[in-house]
Amino acid sequence: MSGRTANATVGSLPDTAATKSLVPAALTWLVWALFAASVATLVAQVRANDVWRVANVVAIDGLTVLLWVVVTFVSGIVHSYSRRYLSGSAHERRFFVAVFGFTAVVMGLVGADHVVVFGFLWLVMGLVMAELVGLVTGWKQARAAARVARRYFLASGALLGLALGALWWATGEPTITGITTATDGLGGPVWLVAVGALVLAAMIQSALIPFHTWLLASMTAPTPASALMHAGFVNAGGILLTRFAPVVAIDQTVMFAIVLAGAASALLGKLLKSVRTDVKGTLACSTVGQMGFMIMQAGLGFFGAAITHLILHGFYKAHHFLSAGEAIERTTPGEESTDGLGLVGIAVTLLTGLAGGALFAVLTGKGLHVDGGLVLVLIVVVTTLQATREVVARTSLPALFRYGAIPTVFLPAIAVYALVYSAVSELMDGLPVVTAPTELTVVHVVVAAGFVGAYLAVETGVYERSRRLYVALLNASHPSARTVLTAREDYNEY
Repeated sequence: MSGRTANATVGSLPDTAATKSLVPAALTWLVWALFAASVATLVAQVRANDVWRVANVVAIDGLTVLLWVVVTFVSGIVHSYSRRYLSGSAHERRFFVAVFGFTAVVMGLVGADHVVVFGFLWLVMGLVMAELVGLVTGWKQARAAARVARRYFLASGALLGLALGALWWATGEPTITGITTATDGLGGPVWLVAVGALVLAAMIQSALIPFHTWLLASMTAPTPASALMHAGFVNAGGILLTRFAPVVAIDQTVMFAIVLAGAASALLGKLLKSVRTDVKGTLACSTVGQMGFMIMQAGLGFFGAAITHLILHGFYKAHHFLSAGEAIERTTPGEESTDGLGLVGIAVTLLTGLAGGALFAVLTGKGLHVDGGLVLVLIVVVTTLQATREVVARTSLPALFRYGAIPTVFLPAIAVYALVYSAVSELMDGLPVVTAPTELTVVHVVVAAGFVGAYLAVETGVYERSRRLYVALLNASHPSARTVLTAREDYNEY
């Protein structure tokens, strides 16, 4: 015997006799009321087809109200889920106040027009999210993760402040609307500093490589907070680039740089995901890759596609985080085994992927000509191939479903995606969002070839033959050791 008791007590239990707080219920009802109001505002905005302004501080356009609907819906789900998830927790009230505060700040951010208000809310948004990452104050790893996140978010806020200040000075306009309509005189060193700071701020907020470690360290946040983070917070990078699209699209070289930054994260995110075994860590690496896709779409000039991607990915990732516990319970050894695809599986996967890309091209008009739209269609094809392959390879599923029903499930999903993309693009039609030159260049061809090569390397397992690569990926997919719980005794919620 080592002298340890069989049932170790970690911390003290909450006082069950204490009066239950009304704050969670009140804030949950309030956020759902905001969702209903946002839907009504979206309907009114579509009918009016105009921008509503409050002095030089707020500008409410189609993109604003669309994001209000998305943010309040996801926040409402998180609030409702958390009422049971955090019931009895010592941090319940603080959690709900922080989550509702985060929702309010994001709603203000997407409607802010004055650069001072926008920059201030951007900074506050990051600080509130860092508070959620370190919510459990008795857990030293959570405090360390919060410090990591806070440093990144402060850096992002400083970069954004630099960019906004430079653009204000260069154009003489204190509002985003004014800056984006006065791009004719932009250029030179001041513009280059501003656009570089904008892109870096977006990369940090969206956890693109090499700034992804804060996201991997954020697993100390309660699972509902992780859902809100991955469904909303990381999307801020795409929103930032979309709001300042006329500024970043002045020079094609900058757009190429954005494409390459997004492509690198999309490819490496998939590789990092392949070496993680824990559910939340796998989801975090997946988010790194998906945010890379989003930023890459913005770099291609398809800002409507970037907004569509962040909306649909947000719903998808929120669902997966909130059902993470169920996934752990459902998975048992051998239950979801995967074998080789076989000739039939390969044929079904390839045909479904190609058909998905063709369907998207026909419904959206993208990729029908030899231009940058082909890269956008390629993203759809690769994504469809990956999703189809994962289902076809699961030998636990009936063969009829694996081979016969796959096209009838995935092709309608692609059609829905294309229709949502068209609707979002229509809603953004009157905004100062440019369609950057999309001529097919050598950069686009290299990126496309890289995607195809990386996809084949991962799916065939070729990359696993290199021990050095495996170790490098394993190291890159883990956060700082200070943020990782290694002993149960280190965790004390109370």
